[in-house]
Amino acid sequence: MSTVTPVVSSSLRRTADDLFDDFLLSPEIVMIREQVREFADTVLAPHAVELNTAEESKDAFPHDILRQMASAGLYEIPYPEDVGGRGLEQRMLATATVLEELAYYSPGVASALYDGQAILVGKTLEAAPSHIRNDYLPMLIRGDIVGSFATSEPAASTDLSAQAMKTIARRVEGGFRLSGQKRWITNSCVADIMTVLCVVDGEQAMLLVDMHEDGVHVGDPDRKMGNRLQLTSDVYFDDVFVANDQVIAAPGSGLRAALASLALGRIGIGAVGVGMAQRSFDLAVAHMRERSAFGKKLAEFQHWQFRFAEHAIAIESARSLYQKAALKVDSHRVPEPEASMAKVSGSRVPVDVTRDAIQVHGGYGFLRELSADGCAYPLESIWRDCKIGEIYEGANEVQLWSIARTALGRDLTG
Repeated sequence: MSTVTPVVSSSLRRTADDLFDDFLLSPEIVMIREQVREFADTVLAPHAVELNTAEESKDAFPHDILRQMASAGLYEIPYPEDVGGRGLEQRMLATATVLEELAYYSPGVASALYDGQAILVGKTLEAAPSHIRNDYLPMLIRGDIVGSFATSEPAASTDLSAQAMKTIARRVEGGFRLSGQKRWITNSCVADIMTVLCVVDGEQAMLLVDMHEDGVHVGDPDRKMGNRLQLTSDVYFDDVFVANDQVIAAPGSGLRAALASLALGRIGIGAVGVGMAQRSFDLAVAHMRERSAFGKKLAEFQHWQFRFAEHAIAIESARSLYQKAALKVDSHRVPEPEASMAKVSGSRVPVDVTRDAIQVHGGYGFLRELSADGCAYPLESIWRDCKIGEIYEGANEVQLWSIARTALGRDLTG
């Protein structure tokens, strides 16, 4: 692991403990937050610099962190007892809470190892036929396999219609032959299984692909601006055989299955954004309380008082929205428009807070590492990591359109 010394440690004051009151949350959720925070402080904080700055490579995937998350029972949280889960009453809210706490130190861990693994793949498997659900979910919960969720293609991402997609499965004796290319696929270069949205006879289906099958080829990890720990690679299927018993969603039901998981993923992205925003906020508060200019602490300047008071409101609003959307899921209700609202607000807030956190730090906010003392500064990586939240798992413009359709009516918005 990295020998670079972080400029701050897990002892950083958590301002959310003063600004955010847990009194509306159940004891179950409060317990989950405490457990995951302790895990993050102990396991993620000491290695956050390396986790958040390592260049993309297959070797950079943190298998050790995944195993520790599994050993700590974090993958048990989203699921019922019959597959090895904890059987919590508010599973989606608990899952989103996990994401916020993990993202406080490493949004890449939260996105790749939990949103991608536990929500996108895990929730797709949970809704699959029982033989798939009961075989694969326990393995995922134990940390025995890495999963990957494949919908996007080079020319189809926001638009996942059958007309836009080029990944085709043709029927053969005993199953299907799958051909095509997927892009932006999280964990694909290390995955054991992949849930693949494809087209069968003009209709969309979801298939479960063994990534060790002949005909599966995975490219090198993409080199991205940020969120580097969330490894994405192109995946090529060359006449790959998929048996009939590996159909997650039959032709005509594939897109519905994908969108159901992506709706939960939007809530997760909102929670990840809140975690990043809270970290930037806490770093800025600590700096403003220590740094002086013109004989005054930065925290004494009304400009920064008002700016960060506004940010506190925005963080609390985004947190409340992801919690409300998650609670709708736990109440067996459709989580819209709150899921879209949570995704938009939760992805915007870290961009806004981190920008001002960098500004109030001055040159120190622009640093990766100060050569004079070898200290690493985390705002640079948060700034790079937070932008993707406004783009992936449904671009914010699409979420705004969805909200507008509810408010104004589909007859006008389309």
